[in-house]
Amino acid sequence: MGKRDNRVAYMNPIAMARSRGPAPSSGPTIQDYLNRPRPTWEEVKEQLEKKKKGSKALAEFEEKMNENWKKELEKHREKLLSGSESTSRKKEKKKKEKKKSSRLSPSSSSSSSSDSSSSSSDFEDEDKKQRKKRRKKKYHSSRKSSESSDSDSESDSKDSLKNKRSKEDREREKDSKTLVRKRVKAERGDGLSSSESASESDHTEEVPTKKKKNYEEKERNDKSKKRKKHKKHGKRK
Repeated sequence: MGKRDNRVAYMNPIAMARSRGPAPSSGPTIQDYLNRPRPTWEEVKEQLEKKKKGSKALAEFEEKMNENWKKELEKHREKLLSGSESTSRKKEKKKKEKKKSSRLSPSSSSSSSSDSSSSSSDFEDEDKKQRKKRRKKKYHSSRKSSESSDSDSESDSKDSLKNKRSKEDREREKDSKTLVRKRVKAERGDGLSSSESASESDHTEEVPTKKKKNYEEKERNDKSKKRKKHKKHGKRK
């Protein structure tokens, strides 16, 4: 049997691609991009003018806002200036009045001085009264605080004394309980020792009595045996 021919013809991929022709393009090509519709110079000018108009409107809005702000600032300045002018005028009037009062007669000056002294004395009296009231308040507050602290300390001391007494009572109870237990144990030990000694003495007493009885029984048995032997010998003779 001859071998089967499994050879395959070689196909050049480049030649195959050329034979297929150009591949269909899915998107726009470079030629499409180059041949795109372009605006004319007039259209470009119109777009630029539109942009400039938009910027002009924004500039006009900003100018209006600045004008309104300037007006508000001017009003505020006028108010401040009017207030400062009024205060300056008041000060001038007060100075003029003082000068006029100084130009008046000495009687008026003395009366004014007396009035001022009386007013100053009244003011001093009020200050003294207020100081006294403050001192009284401080004294009362300090006294209350001291009393509260004393009461707290007394309550703490009472609590500590109660705790100490309760501890001492507990310790005494414990000591008394331990003493009672020791006494009971000692009494039980004495009773056990006495019972043991009594049982030992009874046992010791029983032992010699038993020995005596055994010894007496043995002697009796021996005597009876000897008698029997004597009897037997007498019969043989």
